[in-house]
Amino acid sequence: MKKIQISPSILSADFSQLGNEIKRLEEGGADMIHVDVMDGHFVPNLTMGPPIIKALRQYTQLPFDVHLMISPVHKYIQDYADAGADIITIHPEATEDLKNSIQYIKSLNKKVGVSLNPKTEIDLITGLLNQIDLVLIMSVNPGFGGQKFIPEVLDKIKKLKKIKDQRNLKFDIEIDGGINFDNNKLAIEAGANILVSGTTVFKNNNGNIKKNIDLLKSS
Repeated sequence: MKKIQISPSILSADFSQLGNEIKRLEEGGADMIHVDVMDGHFVPNLTMGPPIIKALRQYTQLPFDVHLMISPVHKYIQDYADAGADIITIHPEATEDLKNSIQYIKSLNKKVGVSLNPKTEIDLITGLLNQIDLVLIMSVNPGFGGQKFIPEVLDKIKKLKKIKDQRNLKFDIEIDGGINFDNNKLAIEAGANILVSGTTVFKNNNGNIKKNIDLLKSS
């Protein structure tokens, strides 16, 4: 079993102190930094673009786990690769040719992730799993932080883990949306090995990031 990793979402950080917040995450034991990119079109919210990611790159050596909730996504992949993304995760619904976009990300020497919304079926990607480094299962409808966890997605993770084991594949299974100390164990037991968490990491236990990350990893 892969070790459990925590990818804190900087969507919940203090935006006036982003550089310092990333340093705090690194010191607190984060395994990577989750960057939610929203365009106000594919999802109903706006966040950050390549210039901010590029500016933040200097503050840490941790991998940038960049989740692109933008459409059409293909023409912007290069910009995020150049800005310093290490993992680029896209949605099947946001590209005209998922296989082509996956190959493009790989050609830029980046890890490729594909994200499935709560209602998106696994069947969309089962034929491509040998080309994917990470599958991100959304446990909320994307667009806003602080939403309530949708437990039904755990079945999707179990099915994905079964396929992964049967075919002896190596991709990571990441879950994002409402992850806290009540459901982290359920996600890990289902087969997730990377947990994205924003509010819980930054706000719980009076903002003790190390304690919160350690608690999320325990199963």
